[in-house]
Amino acid sequence: MNAEIIAVGTELLLGQIVNTNAAFLSQELATLGINVYHHVVVGDNAKRLKETIEYAEQRSDLIILIGGLGPTKDDLTKLVLAEHLGKDLVVDPATMKNIIDFYERSKRPMTQNNQLQALVIEGSTVLKNANGLAAGMFFKQNEQFYLLFPGPPHELKRMFRQEAEPLLLAYTNQENALVSRVLRFFGIGESQLAAQLDDLIVNQINPTVASYAGKYEVSIRLTASGGTEKECRSLLDNMEAEIKKRVGSFLYGYGDDTRLVEVVSRLLIEKKLTLTAAESLTGGAFQSMLTSVAGASDYFEGGLVTYSNRIKKETLGISQEVIDTYGVVSCQCAIEMARGVKENFGTDIGISFTGVAGPSKLEGQQPGTVWIGLAPKDRAPYATCFHFGKDRNNNRERAVLSGLDLIRRELIEIPVEGEKSKNG
Repeated sequence: MNAEIIAVGTELLLGQIVNTNAAFLSQELATLGINVYHHVVVGDNAKRLKETIEYAEQRSDLIILIGGLGPTKDDLTKLVLAEHLGKDLVVDPATMKNIIDFYERSKRPMTQNNQLQALVIEGSTVLKNANGLAAGMFFKQNEQFYLLFPGPPHELKRMFRQEAEPLLLAYTNQENALVSRVLRFFGIGESQLAAQLDDLIVNQINPTVASYAGKYEVSIRLTASGGTEKECRSLLDNMEAEIKKRVGSFLYGYGDDTRLVEVVSRLLIEKKLTLTAAESLTGGAFQSMLTSVAGASDYFEGGLVTYSNRIKKETLGISQEVIDTYGVVSCQCAIEMARGVKENFGTDIGISFTGVAGPSKLEGQQPGTVWIGLAPKDRAPYATCFHFGKDRNNNRERAVLSGLDLIRRELIEIPVEGEKSKNG
């Protein structure tokens, strides 16, 4: 089966929104053995959308349309496709009930145009939307297949995995089982990861090995085919074991939706350890990240944002001698901050962030120079230096994630990567 992805929306053409949905679908379809040969973007124009669909039908078996299923006048996708196929739009009762229930729960009046989201193409298989209101659709006419998804990525992803994927597997007549596994890595770039796994990638047959660069991290998707799921999982286990031998210290989790902060949260809860933080350049972003995870109160009671030197001295006990001799962007200051906040809050672990966010130098040091201090339980505190880039917000984000990774490594006793200094 050959597929074509048509993203609908003028905002995509104007560059106001990045088309991440097409990349996601291409990756997922590849694991099902479905080839994607064309990506197309078309604006909210009925005539041009109809022409795009007609052209796609000449070269693709499966036509996937993204967006244009909402309640506004420019949401034209299902109307245009229904007219093109000679079908009516009908109300799906389950979707309508979901829309009505949503507005009743939120105590908001439901405008009449919201009912448009419950309209589906007559004869289609309705794809339930667990994260939104607009229904998706799967439709077959003659030898052509059509899939319609809502535009918001969090709606599309869940709808694809829960609703569309089983339908596609049935129609592609997979004789063998097909199982995928996503490995997530932090602290290693895609080029370095690819170099470490070069022979596995070049010689891949079964399982297949594909790497994907995300923001500050890299994922590897392994896909195995076999007579049974058990056979596939055995192939995946063997490949994963080989990957772990080479780059296992950077592997932090599995699955498309796993976050590093969730892994650290789980480890802290499992080990019954408490954590606090003193933040300078990150300005509270680390603590905000921690509390984005349910259950953070089990290990995190609070922390400090110590942006100025005065507050560092008054709340953490950083001596003027340390500041004068080494500066605030230093191993010594990071260690003292981590030790001070740990003692201040009486926790098992203290972590600190100090550095040069940018864009200007500080204390003669380049933007992106970051020291992260860690005061573990029952061990001498230490600090690790990182050298990021020149972008202020990127440096702050990378510092937060690097801090989480330091804690992860500490909790599972993996050696810290990079420049590390101790001062007990």
